[in-house]
Amino acid sequence: MITAVLFGLLALLLLLSVPVAVALGIASTVALLLSGKVSGIYVPQGLVTSIDSFPLMAVPFFILAGDLMGKGGLSSRLINVGRLFFGRYTGGLAIIAVVTCMFFAAISGSGPATVAAVGSIMLPAMLKDGYRPGFATGLVASAGALGIIIPPSIPMVIYATSANVSVSRMFLSGIVPGLLIAFALIAYAWAQAKGDGLKPGDEAPTRSEILAALNDAKWALLAPVIILGGIYGGIFTPTEAAAVGVIYGLVVGAFIYRELTLKNLYGVIADSALTTASVMLIVGSATIFGRVLALEGIPQMITETITAWVSQPWLLLLAITLLLLVIGTFMEALAAIIILTPILLPLAVSIGISPEHFGILMIINLGIGMVTPPVGVNLFVAVRVSGVPLEEVIRGSVRPLVVMLGVLLLVTYVPALTLWLPSLFGL
Repeated sequence: MITAVLFGLLALLLLLSVPVAVALGIASTVALLLSGKVSGIYVPQGLVTSIDSFPLMAVPFFILAGDLMGKGGLSSRLINVGRLFFGRYTGGLAIIAVVTCMFFAAISGSGPATVAAVGSIMLPAMLKDGYRPGFATGLVASAGALGIIIPPSIPMVIYATSANVSVSRMFLSGIVPGLLIAFALIAYAWAQAKGDGLKPGDEAPTRSEILAALNDAKWALLAPVIILGGIYGGIFTPTEAAAVGVIYGLVVGAFIYRELTLKNLYGVIADSALTTASVMLIVGSATIFGRVLALEGIPQMITETITAWVSQPWLLLLAITLLLLVIGTFMEALAAIIILTPILLPLAVSIGISPEHFGILMIINLGIGMVTPPVGVNLFVAVRVSGVPLEEVIRGSVRPLVVMLGVLLLVTYVPALTLWLPSLFGL
């Protein structure tokens, strides 16, 4: 009965458009009161203790670092470099958009932030150059999913905390799958642009132009090197790397590029604070929800039921993937990770899937969910920065999603793509 109340009430509240954090909190509280296993103080205590974690401190720092670097001129300089190297090819602007999303993902750790930072500059330029609005916006919205797949990634930090695995190992596990998705989207962008009859726009740059652009963008290009190099080189932890990213973004944006003023600095800090608050509310409520699941023994029950019906590991992986794809269409990624990890991770481990490999599969699935309606947050950000109607953005994202699904299946059934790099570093 408690299980039915927990999931039934959650589904009802979500259908009524109650915010995810509130829906999770209400469903968990009602289920706990009905079970009588713990006192009423358990919920407020859990909300506090769930976010009292050193690895979770990386989340607000990465959010602020991404906002500072986006407003401080780093993203525009990454785009300038990309234009020099790829502008002379067919679909050059589309390729630049994907490459810039890939680099900005290694700074921000957020999908919507990546779409906003890159799309606000690239989409007007692509539309002006004759790119179909659906193609341009659908591609940028899809490439924005790299923000949570390529490290440093906020959902990776949340998953590592929930699954009790190393954040650094998770970051390493995401590099190869993220690059595969980026290269697949670049190939799609070139083929689609060629099919649309788009011509190369820029002439081949001179050596002096390349050197000038690289010199201007050197501080932007150094950002992912400092953050990721510091983590993998053992210089600082992921949480400390996030704090370093904040300082770096502030110094470069305010004192080197001088695009970060006191006026927009206030807006950056306010936006980051609001985003952090909403994320932490979701984390706290979802953690309580997960603890209710554990108290009722629901993960074990689900594992035993599914394994009794599905015995083949490859079929079980396919079923988990389909489930995550469906859930990603209507649930926010962070909430889905915290809720589903205690349910699905034991199931994955029981068929020999490592926690890191499973985590990457979960994050790719939920990244795809960021580009699928009805939630599809990347779609709405692309609409906001481009002015293109939502229906056209959705149509334009279908083909990139098919490409991403192909890479997802490859990563799902070839775990070496995920685990090779961590083993190379001895993690």
